[in-house]
Amino acid sequence: MASFLRSWLPSLPTASAAQSSDDAPDNIRISPPPVEGDDDDGSETEKETDDSPPAFPSLNSAQRMQTDTSSIPKILMDNQRMPPPPAPNLLNRTLGVPTTSRAGGLAVPPTTTKPPVKPSKKREKVALAPGHSPLDWAALKSSGTDLRGVDTLMRIPPSVLKQHNTRDDAWSAFNGKVYNITPYLPFHPGGEKELMRVAGRDGTKLFALTHAWVNADFMLDSCLVGFLVPEPSTS
Repeated sequence: MASFLRSWLPSLPTASAAQSSDDAPDNIRISPPPVEGDDDDGSETEKETDDSPPAFPSLNSAQRMQTDTSSIPKILMDNQRMPPPPAPNLLNRTLGVPTTSRAGGLAVPPTTTKPPVKPSKKREKVALAPGHSPLDWAALKSSGTDLRGVDTLMRIPPSVLKQHNTRDDAWSAFNGKVYNITPYLPFHPGGEKELMRVAGRDGTKLFALTHAWVNADFMLDSCLVGFLVPEPSTS
């Protein structure tokens, strides 16, 4: 077999001649076959199983080489921050009183900022007679009964209002409107005596001090007799 190969490759030197001659060309090199499992020192396996994240920023990056930390912003505490300048209009402002520059604005009315006045004496509940509950008063108003006692609405000065100050003929003014409170006396939750305190006069102030949350216009709309006007001039 070897002689057959030599006949086909006459120009190739024999193995003995290649070994003996130092000037023979090294055209053919036979490498040993690779052995299974013989990798590059296990580097491929280590790369596949290495799950550690890379360094960020990179170890040789410009961010790593920078040592000046003066440009890093700092978080200021509340006591280190500069407070806003005070508004000049708020320095000498009185609660509930609008400033001169914004008169008529959205200032809180003085009536809502004052504390409620405590009553001089403790108010006691009054037991109303049967059939004189608030529901009974509402039914009486819607029944069509004449609760005014007058034919038309009138302009009533204080001198005329003063004449209606008895139990059977009691008028009182609330917020500029005059009502015939006579039919409402037995229905008043505070009792007839308390309501008669304003008979024949303007009871707006006492009404506001006692129960300002009550809607007098809705409660006594069927008893309206007129409107309170100033006294006519005599000149």
